[in-house]
Parts: sequence; structure tokens; C-alpha cells
Amino acid sequence: MESTHHPAGTGSASPAAGQRSELVLHINAEAHRLTLDHRSTVLDVLREHLGLTGAKKGCDHGQCGACTVLVDGRRANSCLLLAVAQGGRRITTVEGLADGERLHPLQEAFLERDAFQCGYCTPGQLCSAVGMLAEAADGFPSHVTPPTAASGTPVTLTDDEIRERMSGNLCRCGAYPRIVEAVRDAGAEAGTATLTDGRPPEQGAAS
Repeated sequence: MESTHHPAGTGSASPAAGQRSELVLHINAEAHRLTLDHRSTVLDVLREHLGLTGAKKGCDHGQCGACTVLVDGRRANSCLLLAVAQGGRRITTVEGLADGERLHPLQEAFLERDAFQCGYCTPGQLCSAVGMLAEAADGFPSHVTPPTAASGTPVTLTDDEIRERMSGNLCRCGAYPRIVEAVRDAGAEAGTATLTDGRPPEQGAAS
């Protein structure tokens, strides 16, 4: 652990600027030993220190979702996470979703459904969708989950569920319908989503 301090008025650097610590961040299954300013966010470390530019800086206030990453498998806004607080946690960015040359099923679904236009929000959408599918599989309810749903059992991902759970990720291009379709496809492949907006598969096939 390394920390230096410059008292106010005794040097050109401000007191806050002198506060740095050495830590190890585990990102995409790789350990990175870094010495970071205590104010550095995970987003800034990814982009400026490690060259992982998939996560985007959109609003920088945790409101648009463009910077979404996975922390221990759960989605989080990296612009709001202090890097020095993430020691020992597993961070996954969009660059870490694929298995070598093999794309993640959600990446394949986004390509198949053309679920993007400019692509700026796509990395955050993908990481958020990965986390969301895991949350639904673990039985985490959303605002639209029926109150009669059995507690702790996987939540069936209707289109309404997908829209609600992905509502924290904004797309200025308006590719939402295709995004929902892509997430639905990946969820159906994993056995968690219906084929249509709440209707049984056979009805959806006939419509």
C-alpha cells in the first residue's frame, strides 16, 4: 500500500492529488497491478490505463448505462465505482464476454437481430443483458414480475420483463425493439425467455 500526502501550502500538488494506492484489479480474468489516484473510477481506469475502451463514457452520472460492466457477475455502472474499492472483485467488460474467437450468445443475437445502429451504447447493453439474464435465472424479481411468482425461482422473461430490466440502458438511436428481440433470443436459448410478449410459444408462432 502506497500513499503520499502534500500538506496544503507546502507544494504545488493539492492534498487530494497526492493520495494514491497500489492495488490489483482482476479484469477479464487477468490481474493488473496498478497505482491509482483514490478518485479514479473503474471507467477511467479501463479506458485510460488499460486501453479497454468498450465501456463508454456517456453521462458520467450513472444514468445512461453506456459504461455498464459486470462486477462479480452483477451489472454495475463503472463511472460510479471507485477503482480502489474493487480489489479482490472480478470485473468483466464487453471485451471479456467472448471466449476467444467465439462470441458470447448475446453478441451473436445482437448481430443476428441488428440490435444496434451507431453502436455507442452496445457494449453497455450487452453487459447489462448478461447480468440481467443471470438475475432472472437466480429469481430476482423486477417491478413487472407478477406478485404470484414463486420466490427464488427463475423469472420467465417476457418482453415486458426485458424492457423493465434493461430500462437503465439508453439508446439514442432507438434500437430498443431489436435489443428486446436479441435479449429474448438469448434468453430463450438459455431457457429463461418466452418467444413472445407473454404469449405461449405456439401462439407466437402462429401470429
